[in-house]
Amino acid sequence: MAKATTPDGETAEAPSQLIDARIKELDDWRGQTLARVRALIKQADPDVVEAWKWRGVPVWEHAGMICTGETYKAAVKLTFAKGASLEDPSGLFNSSLEGSTRRAIDIHEGEKINEEAFQALIRAAVALNTSRKKKA
Repeated sequence: MAKATTPDGETAEAPSQLIDARIKELDDWRGQTLARVRALIKQADPDVVEAWKWRGVPVWEHAGMICTGETYKAAVKLTFAKGASLEDPSGLFNSSLEGSTRRAIDIHEGEKINEEAFQALIRAAVALNTSRKKKA
């Protein structure tokens, strides 16, 4: 596996260990939240591939991008690459609603995510990605 550099300059296996390092580096509710959504993503799609893009953004992929996991001071933002094409009956998407392609979920300190609905969105994103691959 290729080596990469963590945000603090250490060498790590790429990319899952870089995500591990980001979670550890955050050392607060954002790290805990990122770790939890990461676990939920892996449970929802055991074949998910983790990537590390754009100088430090965790990305989850399966036949294309599913979502990113950006961390900001006040939120953990999960941006779904094709979120506008996904059904969201539980109303998890609460950010980037005006776009024609992406949708995002902003999680703030103290907020809990509807885990069942979140995993359903992950599975729907994978289904959308794999259906588009088959058509191509």
